[in-house]
Amino acid sequence: MNAVAYLLILAALLPLLAATVAKARGERFDNNDPRGWLARQQGWRARANAAQSNLFESLPFFFAAVLYALYAGAAPGTVGWLMLAWIVLRLAYIGCYLADLGLPRSAVWALALALNIAIVFAG
Repeated sequence: MNAVAYLLILAALLPLLAATVAKARGERFDNNDPRGWLARQQGWRARANAAQSNLFESLPFFFAAVLYALYAGAAPGTVGWLMLAWIVLRLAYIGCYLADLGLPRSAVWALALALNIAIVFAG
């Protein structure tokens, strides 16, 4: 069960990873107005920020799916492997976003959604 807890924490940190990439070595980064600064970015920084937003949007369903599966009696090991696959896909999603690969990014997004659904029905 500890693995599930660690994977939940890792998933929750994915948006922070994308935010860090978006802000890394940014010229004149304004920590008093980080959202305004990010809104003015272009290219890979803007895509990293968009990935951050999407990662935040995907977390509620992921957390709910995991909690429901465990509540419904799913084996924690099975849930853990599905969670790990979801995290790997979401890391690939960040990579696709940064590389400006729209079609592969959408495919990875759809696979991650399918995994969320699989987690729900794992129980």
